[in-house]
Amino acid sequence: MPVKRVFIVDDDPMMCEMVRGHLEKKFRYDIHVFNTGEECIENLHLDPQVIILDYELNSIVTHAEDGLHILQRIKKADTNICVIMLSSQTHYGKATQTIMKGALEYVVKDDNAFNSIDKILESLK
Repeated sequence: MPVKRVFIVDDDPMMCEMVRGHLEKKFRYDIHVFNTGEECIENLHLDPQVIILDYELNSIVTHAEDGLHILQRIKKADTNICVIMLSSQTHYGKATQTIMKGALEYVVKDDNAFNSIDKILESLK
């Protein structure tokens, strides 16, 4: 299934806008941005093919679920949605944990993050 709609889920508005801006320059996707995982879950009816999901999601809304729990909820709702975890966490165990729970890839927020996301999205075409 070709990628048409991408969700960006991150509690850092600046990061959301950076990812959105980058993707809009490179791809022709319908992009939706959410600052909590709960907002993402509420909008799954919009049928995203890819969700770029931050691992830590509770800096704005204290009781918001973290990315791992949201990943599990997404996969429970639709196993076909490709989830790319995006995180500043460089722990191998966290990456492995997200892959085991259904994430397609785990991308560290570093200087190469956008290139990594591009390669993943291009592989889905």
